[in-house]
Amino acid sequence: MDDFKKLYGEVKERIDKELSLVMKNREPLSLYAPADYIMDSPGKRIRPVLVVFSARAVGGSFDEVLHASLAVEMLHNFTLVHDDIMDNSDKRRGMPTLHIKYDLSTAILTGDVLLAAAYEYLQKDLKGNAKAVEHFTRGLIEVCEGQSLDKDFEVREFVSLEEYLEMIGKKTAALSRMCCAVGAILGGGTDAEVDALANYGFLVGLAFQIQDDLLDITADTSALGKPVGGDLLEGKKTFLFLKALEKSSGEDRMALEKIAINKGAKPDEIGFYRDLFERLGVLDDARNEVEKLTFEALGQLSVLKNQEYIELFTSLANSLLNRTK
Repeated sequence: MDDFKKLYGEVKERIDKELSLVMKNREPLSLYAPADYIMDSPGKRIRPVLVVFSARAVGGSFDEVLHASLAVEMLHNFTLVHDDIMDNSDKRRGMPTLHIKYDLSTAILTGDVLLAAAYEYLQKDLKGNAKAVEHFTRGLIEVCEGQSLDKDFEVREFVSLEEYLEMIGKKTAALSRMCCAVGAILGGGTDAEVDALANYGFLVGLAFQIQDDLLDITADTSALGKPVGGDLLEGKKTFLFLKALEKSSGEDRMALEKIAINKGAKPDEIGFYRDLFERLGVLDDARNEVEKLTFEALGQLSVLKNQEYIELFTSLANSLLNRTK
């Protein structure tokens, strides 16, 4: 774990430094100052780290995928900017969202330029490798499909847990799968290594999102960087909510159905629903699902020849499993 923290810190430090420069010295400032605000905002940088770790795990180097790692973070931030608009979010990473700090039109255009710049940076590392572009583009398409499903679910009365898992598979897990695949491809990995790391990224991505669902109702507001219970306030059909519907009956089910009818809970009801989730056992169900998916992800690593990176990917998965924000 100490080796993982050291290497993660070194990779993240370099990525943060490079990200702080990508939108500098560009004009017009009305476009690039907001883009710089987003790229210079604090973040875990999990996705670019996945690119770098995947490249190194198959014998590649950081320098071979530096621009690709920046590209996936720009792509990720493009999705966040547009998601925040669609979700009417006021805060992101403890800071005002772009449409709040500036205005709606600026936020939309900034998201667009982040997407274009992501391709601009990706091509710097391609060296004619079309397979990496295919994975990058497929990841983008699936993120958009997942977001569309997420918005569809907000107005549907019934969503199954299977449909929810399909949605997060596209909206969240597809992006982490893409990061691992692009890193492994550009690092010179074999087809078996690329597939194994892509599968690892997908499963870790699923676990990451369910952990997010769990933290939304159990985390401390100051640690989370946004109000606790936001998913309930917005009426989102999360793993917890859908699992609770499966297990509830009588008054409990009526209380849950009220969220769908009213298109969200009230702020003073968050404590009630957290207690309801606890009593129904869905908080433990979510924790168990995260652990199961993490275990399955670690099972993909046996293909790798580099034991150091098997241990690093294991530490990465465990760090996501045990995070508090």
